[in-house]
Amino acid sequence: MNLENYFISLFNNKHIGDDAAVIDDFVYSKDAFYEDVHFKKEWMNYYQIAQKAMLVNISDALVMNAKPQYALLSVAMPKSMDKKAMQALANGFKNVAKCYNMEIIGGDTISNTKLDITVTIISQTKKPLLRKGIREGYLLAYTGELGRSAKDLQKLFRGGKIHKKSKFVDIVLREAFIKRTARYLKAGMDISDGLFSDLDKILKINRCGIDFLHKIPKRIGCSGEEYEMLIAFDKRDKKAVQRRAKQSRTPLNIFAKASRNRYINRCKAHHF
Repeated sequence: MNLENYFISLFNNKHIGDDAAVIDDFVYSKDAFYEDVHFKKEWMNYYQIAQKAMLVNISDALVMNAKPQYALLSVAMPKSMDKKAMQALANGFKNVAKCYNMEIIGGDTISNTKLDITVTIISQTKKPLLRKGIREGYLLAYTGELGRSAKDLQKLFRGGKIHKKSKFVDIVLREAFIKRTARYLKAGMDISDGLFSDLDKILKINRCGIDFLHKIPKRIGCSGEEYEMLIAFDKRDKKAVQRRAKQSRTPLNIFAKASRNRYINRCKAHHF
């Protein structure tokens, strides 16, 4: 067990274990987005920083078939930030909120040596999509294309530049796909730590393993910060899911089926 999993295990609560906590049709998610941990200011402008801080959190709500309603922001800012930078940061938050018809209802601001952001999203759902619900024989799939985020991150570490539409900066969420397919999905989560690492989480909570239908290279399976969807569904609903993926213009890769075979994650931990 890595230290992150160990720390989480110290809190024994029935609401912990999914991308967000579900309580009485409300969904609560919270993510941190810290300078020199999740980003460097040389990589992104203030608008992009705020935008990504919001979107990585909204991803947790959407994959649980929840509609984001409200956001609370905690922003720790260095004293060197001027009004223009603050305006750009605020515009990033506000524009994402507007896109998802959300309201920013408060939070906290403090002085700091770096720019650290924490976002809480409050959402609603009548039928949450949880990580638990996989049975033997169910198919597993992921949306979109994986691997480019890690590739672009390495380019940034080498001092290079990436395209402004790179997934590392400009996240594309799959709300249309989730809305269309929710009735057929048995389990799901977003891919933030990499397909192989997140696969390990969802399989453990379901106490099952998998049979891969085709080989997935490590550069794809270990790429984090993808924010695609990892889903499971009954093989009888395969055509229905594929049809709705096509309708929402969502690339869908069916890569495995649940089985009793043991699964071993061979990626390094993204946290600690």
